[in-house]
Amino acid sequence: MEDNFLPSFVKRKGRITKYQIDNLKDIGKYRFNINDSLNKDFNRKVLEIGFGDGEHLIKIAEQDTDTLFIGSEVYQSGIGSVIGAVKSKSLKNVRIFDQDIRNLLINITKPYFDDVVIICPDPWQKARHHKRRLINNDFLELLANAIKQDGELFISTDWDNYAESINETLEQNARFSLNKNSKYNKEFLTKFQKRAITENRKISNFFFKKTI
Repeated sequence: MEDNFLPSFVKRKGRITKYQIDNLKDIGKYRFNINDSLNKDFNRKVLEIGFGDGEHLIKIAEQDTDTLFIGSEVYQSGIGSVIGAVKSKSLKNVRIFDQDIRNLLINITKPYFDDVVIICPDPWQKARHHKRRLINNDFLELLANAIKQDGELFISTDWDNYAESINETLEQNARFSLNKNSKYNKEFLTKFQKRAITENRKISNFFFKKTI
């Protein structure tokens, strides 16, 4: 089932390399299917929403081969890069969801993910576009339904006014509580985050866990 969500991303034609195009031919081998028997081989399942070029996704997948990492992304260049990295590193624990992540979340009928990671979602800077931001009350409800009890939710943004909105939305949601002992509080900085710092933007991190 799919819903008519207000898009939280713009499907634009960005630069894509031959390497990425060639890797996209193998998307069928790596596309996530919640009913795939492969999923039963892993005790833990972690969802990363909007993995970009896959830098963070690939690194954590290499560090924890006993966990299945599902990466969600709609941009073809990033998907092609991740497939290439998965193949070159012979990773067996990475799968890709290449649609709006909400189309997956609305079809999950019971808690499935141990953790969810969202690094630098589109900030939609203009005030008239704030309604397109991914992190809102409705989206948190979808996440709460899909995350297991005490599962972690880690969100990072490099835009101050989005950070304020995220903080307010999380604090008002009774299904999540502050997690002072998050495993993600020692995360490395991605190239995207490092660039934000060089441009004098502050990185704001949110560590929460699902409690209800």
